[in-house]
Amino acid sequence: VNNCVGFSNYKFFLLFLAYSLLYCLFIAATDLQYFIKFWTNGLPDTQAKFHIMFLFFAAAMFSVSLSSLFGYHCWLVSKNKSTLEVFRAPIFRHRTDKNGFSLGFSKNLRQVFGDEKKYWLLPVFSSLGDGCSFPTCLVNQDPEQASTPGGLNSTSKNENHLFPAKPLRDSQSHLLTDTPSWSETSAKAEKGKVGMSNPALTMENET
Repeated sequence: VNNCVGFSNYKFFLLFLAYSLLYCLFIAATDLQYFIKFWTNGLPDTQAKFHIMFLFFAAAMFSVSLSSLFGYHCWLVSKNKSTLEVFRAPIFRHRTDKNGFSLGFSKNLRQVFGDEKKYWLLPVFSSLGDGCSFPTCLVNQDPEQASTPGGLNSTSKNENHLFPAKPLRDSQSHLLTDTPSWSETSAKAEKGKVGMSNPALTMENET
């Protein structure tokens, strides 16, 4: 319990919550009949009835707290998130995406518990990955390459790639300032050539 929760022990932490919740529910369920007898004076007047009362209240309160915590972490697993991604969305190359690591419910579950279902409920490490790099649902495209077939014009190419226009213009602005012969007329002429247009230059002149 007194440990950081990370990639190497997140599955063990979830199993700890599940085992603890089941244990508390079992204690509360088996102690309920004696707890009812305590309130109806069905038990002998000894110190044991106070132990039964304390045991039932402790198990019931821990069941409530553990169920909320376990349910919250089950939701995190279904979204393939940690508490860090909940409070601050991860930042990728093209934008901030709070669901960037979500691969779908089934794959998200396997990221934590592994591919072998027989190990899911056992305290055996079976998580996928190395803890340093994680798969994402995003497709990173090269801004210098066309994202559509060569038969389409460069305007549609620039609209389809995922990188924003402003960082691309800033990074390519020195190329435009060093070529004074470039003009809007030449840009339109180059757009008619299949596969010969430069997305960065075209975007600069059109915007």
